[in-house]
Amino acid sequence: MAYTRQNSRKVRKKRKLRKRGKVVIFILFMAFLAFISYGGYLYLKTTNMLADSYEADGREKSALRDAYVDPTKDNISILIVGADSSETREDLGNPRSDTLIYATLNKNENSIKLLSIPRDSLVYIPYLEKETKINSAYASKAGLNATIETVEHLLEVPVDYYVTLNFEAFIDIVDALGGITIDVPFEIYEQNSKDEANAIHLLPGRQKLNGEEALAFARTRKYDNDIERGKRQQQVIKAVFDKAMSVDAVLKAGEIIESIGDNLKTNLRPNEIFGLISYAVNGSGLNIESLTLEGYDYQPGRVYYYKLDEEALEKTKQTLQDHLEFNATNSQNYLTR
Repeated sequence: MAYTRQNSRKVRKKRKLRKRGKVVIFILFMAFLAFISYGGYLYLKTTNMLADSYEADGREKSALRDAYVDPTKDNISILIVGADSSETREDLGNPRSDTLIYATLNKNENSIKLLSIPRDSLVYIPYLEKETKINSAYASKAGLNATIETVEHLLEVPVDYYVTLNFEAFIDIVDALGGITIDVPFEIYEQNSKDEANAIHLLPGRQKLNGEEALAFARTRKYDNDIERGKRQQQVIKAVFDKAMSVDAVLKAGEIIESIGDNLKTNLRPNEIFGLISYAVNGSGLNIESLTLEGYDYQPGRVYYYKLDEEALEKTKQTLQDHLEFNATNSQNYLTR
């Protein structure tokens, strides 16, 4: 009898353990389904958003390329254009390019080089057939295409893809991420996106910045110069990238996707953008290097320019060409026209 009771207790214990096991498995299965459903929802949401953001630039490929380059397989370049447009400024005519960053991506090295191009750089703009500030290209009738052509002419490298975003997109993305951490080097008083003077006040030190504060930090140039401004913009991009790779950002992915909305335009198709994810997840990590264009202040009359140092520019061209594994020799006819 005692044996029977003991045996019965063992049977009940095994049943209870099996039941608990089934509950755990069921919970894990439901969690998996929820993850897949959420992932599918985000995939569809992202695909729809990117489809709305897609805008062809009228080129099948860069004029410097012999053939189309595939972002999932080849080394590519992306021109990031931050336009000084917002609801406040929409009646002021064509916006200028407040930020120009040329990025090269090397698949084998799993690396990115970011080159900030100062907005006041004195360059030759083929569309206007004259030398002037580089941000005048975007303000011209040819807009983006004039900017792409100018960058290709200046750096002697192809612009394969572009991304344009305005102030609202930048602010919303940073806010959706819950802010970014930046080491502010000095006290800053700066206008906000509505052009309200001294609306943003930042004290020196490492701190979390919201969208408006991060924009003010990236845009200010009255305390130093365009080169340092470019470095701050690269610092902000890296901070956004680091935050976007965090677990918190995954949980806020839906909000981040919504924040981009109509404020971003690109000629990258959704499948090409998803292919770029390999840059972030491949290997031991992504190596991001910041580059600058050396130069000096130049004011022959009333207008201020940033005149590029020719010798340093040639070295930068070679660095970018090497990183893209691009031979510019075959493109000289286009570059010298």
